[in-house]
Order: sequence, then C-alpha cells, then structure tokens
Amino acid sequence: MNKVVQGLRLLKSVLARAFSSSSGKTETMELKWSLCLLLLALGWSMSLVEAQDDGDDIDVEDDLEEVGEEVGDEVEEGDEEKPPGPPPAPKVTYKAPEPMGDHFFAESFDRGTLDGWVLSKAKKEDIDEEIAKYDGKWEVEELKDTKLPGDMGLVLKSRAKHHAISAQLLRPFVFDTKPLIIQYEVNFQTGIDCGGAYIKLLSQTPDLDLDQFVDKTPYSIMFGPDKCGEDYKLHFIFRHKNPKTGQFEEKHAKKPDADLRTYYTDKKTHLYTLVLNPDNSFEILIDQTVINSGNLLTDVTPQVNPQAEIEDPDDQKPEDWDESPKIQDPEAVKPEDWDEDAPAKVPDEDAVKPDGWLDDEPEYTSDPDAVKPDDWDEDMDGEWEAPQVPNPQCETAPGCGPWERPLIDNPNYKGKWKSPMIDNPNYQGVWKPRKIPNPDFFEDLHPFRMSPFNAVGLELWSMSSDIFFDNFFISSDRSVAERWANDGWGLKKAAEGAAEPGLVNQMMTAAEDRPWLWVVYVLTVAVPVVLIIVFCCTGKKKPEPADYKKTDEPQPDVKEEADGEGEGEGEVEGEEKAEEEPEVGKEEEEKQAEEQKSDGEDGPEEPPAKEEVAEEEEDEEEEAAEEAAEEAAEEAAEEEAEEEEDKSDEKPEDDVLRRSPRNRKVRKD
Repeated sequence: MNKVVQGLRLLKSVLARAFSSSSGKTETMELKWSLCLLLLALGWSMSLVEAQDDGDDIDVEDDLEEVGEEVGDEVEEGDEEKPPGPPPAPKVTYKAPEPMGDHFFAESFDRGTLDGWVLSKAKKEDIDEEIAKYDGKWEVEELKDTKLPGDMGLVLKSRAKHHAISAQLLRPFVFDTKPLIIQYEVNFQTGIDCGGAYIKLLSQTPDLDLDQFVDKTPYSIMFGPDKCGEDYKLHFIFRHKNPKTGQFEEKHAKKPDADLRTYYTDKKTHLYTLVLNPDNSFEILIDQTVINSGNLLTDVTPQVNPQAEIEDPDDQKPEDWDESPKIQDPEAVKPEDWDEDAPAKVPDEDAVKPDGWLDDEPEYTSDPDAVKPDDWDEDMDGEWEAPQVPNPQCETAPGCGPWERPLIDNPNYKGKWKSPMIDNPNYQGVWKPRKIPNPDFFEDLHPFRMSPFNAVGLELWSMSSDIFFDNFFISSDRSVAERWANDGWGLKKAAEGAAEPGLVNQMMTAAEDRPWLWVVYVLTVAVPVVLIIVFCCTGKKKPEPADYKKTDEPQPDVKEEADGEGEGEGEVEGEEKAEEEPEVGKEEEEKQAEEQKSDGEDGPEEPPAKEEVAEEEEDEEEEAAEEAAEEAAEEAAEEEAEEEEDKSDEKPEDDVLRRSPRNRKVRKD
C-alpha cells in the first residue's frame, strides 16, 4: 500500500509540472513518457497489493475448517534458502449433515453402506427377457473428483441396464395441513446422454413389496431431472385419484421457462427441491433458486377437474344444414362479348426479324470431328449418328433457323366465365354438437390431498453411468430442510468454489473447447494497450524556431492584423511604423520584411551580438555602394531592424512561430 501512496504522490507532482510548464514540446513529450511509465508502475503495484489482499484472507464459510499444512523449510548446510512458494490451497474437512428437526427421511450415505436400502429382484414386464431384469449395479462411494474427502453418495454404476432401489420412510407421510418438502442432490459425473435421475414416492398400499419394485409400482409423486437427446426435462408428476371412478391419472406440471442445459453438462452437484403447500401451490427449485411454480388446479396437464359440459356424442348434423357463407349468384349471366376460346398468348404483330438472321442455317449441326466408336454395333445399337453441337455460324448472327414472331399477352383474353359470389341467404354457421352435462364431472378443490406414501425409490434406465445421488431429505418443515441443505449441499458448493480455478485458468480451459476465443482475448488485451500508447506516448513534435532559421521551409502563418490600407505582411509593430514612413518601392519593402523576420527569429533565443550587427552594417554599406538607387531604403531598413532587435526579447514565442515566409523573395545580390 505504501508503494501505491508513493506512486500517487509522484503522479501529483508530474501532473503539476505538466500543467505549469510553458517550455517547448520536447519537455512535453518527456512528461508524456513519464506519465505512461508511471501509470504502468501504478498498475503493477495495484496488482501486487490486490494479490496480497487475496492471499491473506480466503473465506469459504463458517462451517468450513481450514487446514493449513505448515511445512518448515529445512535448509541443509551450504544450501541457499529457497524463496517461499505460493500459499497452499485451502483444504476443507467434511462433516456429515445431521437432521435437526421434524423429518420423515434423511440419508447421507456417509456410513459407506446400503443399510436400509432394498435392491429390486423383479423383472420388467412386456420386454425382452435379456433386459427385463433390474440388474443394474449400485455402489456407495465418493465423487470421482471430490473436493470433500469422506463425503459418500449412492452411485448408479451400469450403462444400458434397469436399476431399482428403494427405502422405507421413518413413518408414512399424510397430506393434510402441512407442506411437503423433498430435496436431494444429483451429479452427472460423466455427463448424460439418455437417462433419468428422478425419484418416486411410493404410495402406501397393503401389497407394497420393495423386493418387487418395478416401473408399475404405484407412486404418489415422481420428481427429478430427465434427459434424452436435446430434450432437457425436470419432472413433477403426481397421480390423482378420480373420486367417481377410483382410477388414477398422471398430472404433469407445466414446463419451466428456464434453460436447464447447464445443470446436465457442467458436472457439478446440484440440489433439486420440490415444495408442495396445502393451498395447492407448488415450487420447484434448483440450487435453492425457484425455476418453476404454479398451482395444482391450473398449471398441470391434463387438468385435475374435467369440464362441466361436454358435446353430445349422439347428436348429428341435419341434412339441410347449410355451412357455406358464400354462393354463386344464380341470376348472373355471361356477357355476349365474353370469348372463352381466346388464347392467353398471341404473336406480336409489331415484331420485326433482326438483320442478319440466318434462316437457312440450323441452330445445331453434327460434330465434324466426331468418330464412330470401334465397338459400335449397328445391329445392336442402331445406325450411328454424330453428336449435335452448336452451329459455329450462329455465334456471330442474331439467330438461326426459321424466324417466328414472339408471343405476347392477349389483351382480349378473359378466360373461363364464372358467376360472381354473393352472401348465402341460407347460411346457418358451422354446426357443432349440442352440449350436455358431463356424466363424469367432479370438482376436487384439494388435489394436494394425494395418496399417502411410506417409501422412496429410484427406478431408472440410463445410457450413462456414474450418476451420483446424495443427501435425500423429506420433511414438512421448510426451515429444517434448508438447514439440512446448507449442511450438505452448501458445504459441497463452498468446497467447489474454493477449488475453482482462477480467471486465467478458466479462460484457458474455455479456449481449449472454443479456439476462436483466442481472437477475443488478443483483441481485448491489445486494443487498450494500443490506445494507451497512442494517447499517452505519441504526439506531433513541432520544430523549434531554429529549425526554420534561414531556410526555405514553410512556417506557420502569421496572424495578420491590417487596418485595411496597409500593404505589408510583417508583424503588427512593423505595420504601424511602415504607415509613417514613405513608400520606397516594392523591392525595398520585401527586403525590409525579410530582414525583420530573420532578425525576429533569432530574437527569442538570445539577443544579437555586436559583431553580428557590425557585419550586417558592412553588408548593407557594400550593397548601398553597388546600388546607389537603393541606399536610402537600405539605411531605413537598417534603422528599423535595430529597433526590432530591441523589442525581440519582449515578443512571445508564438508570434515568432506564426511568421510566414511565403512571400519571401530571393535578394538580388
């Protein structure tokens, strides 16, 4: 943190220097480079501080015990001390959840056995004998990639086999005035191609035998994930008893709107929860997040209560019932000038044969280069004829063969005459059977009151193996169920989050499956770097006034301030003095302007020396001697130049830079 504070202080001083500086562009560029380097240093310092802060505190949850293995650095004599490595990843010890409150079933499999569970010995009906047996294997073991050593679960081990296993509840659950909460965990360790991971709550019946548990064993509720192909389902099915007939009918809850794909493909442990309330409302949660909800009376298919009225199956439509809303006008008559035999197309009488049309040349001709095959048998294959090719003479002509006029639409064509349609005066509408009271009608306003159940079972067929089940829990108290979930699934989630790879590793892993992400990564990093370099470390360097001194290179334009009558293009001070002096000719003014600019350019750097003034005076005297006619003008220019030299120290630098030599001419000498 001290590094960051020092960097901020340095940044403040550099910025103050940049804004208060009034020197040349060279110093400005140096300040820009200093700012860029300082920003990079500050970014690196912040990264170090952030990494240090992340390394100091790693919070998993209050329930997790961090086990830090402190290994002392044993340094042998003569060996140099090794630098400390990165801090070890936090290790989490597993603690089996314990039910604390009223519940009907709780199973964590942490005993490592299947005690209390019954494997089905039955055979499935109506299928081949070879696959009819429920011979799929079950094991109690840890996750393959477990983050909690000691956390055991029930694992479906076989592929393409029928599996059935069940267990008794502590006591039967009766649907009365308390809600029902069912929850358990599933992990598709190797993914899922086609198969289910749902559970069944087996109805309490006198003939219930867990040894003979099959697909047709009566159940009250079926709940859980199921997938085949690209159809991702989360079942909630309950069997409703018809109070009139006594028959049971399956009612399926509406499909959730959420996308379930991730829960089947991420190979993580997910918590599935079903909550049924006595008011017929239900909620389906995954990882303690609601993804589907509704009411047993309105959000299931087919509906619990049938229609009060139905169509009379014995009712029949009368023979004279007219369902046609439109009919042909019986009074309509075909017009006398209607010609039904007129063709739809007629030759264009205005068409003219193009010039150069070859009427005597066929469009195709026999290939002169074709040769009859040696194995051609005229008795079997018939008389041989050369293949047809386009006539080469027709390539340059507009056409070959007999010319025919092109066809155009017949303006007199009307087609078959039909009577116009009018409203049917006898139209009676679409016939429907009459409604009668539904003899099977009933009204059950409490579908929550289902058949009691006293066992839970898994009856599955799967094309994938190693499906992991854990922490089954059934209760009527939602707070007790949530506490069990936090002690079990919450511990897994925290451990998986602690062992989750960093952002860089996640990006690398994602790029392995999707190589095009490398382009996104490169652009994401390169664009900001390029922008920083462009805005911070580049700039157009303006040349110093000395670079233009006594050269023909163009300079920035001078700010012109004329009174409207002045003819000179020199500085403002020169213009004011030029108005007071008499005109000495165009050439003399050009010489004066040139001397003023050259002397002004030297002014900002240092005052002209006495030796330079003497040399200029000697040059001017020699020129005056050679050109007597210009002597007076030269002396006036010399006096004006001396005055400008005295004022050059007070002229700002930008006035010098704005002087332009565009009108400068070469001196005669």
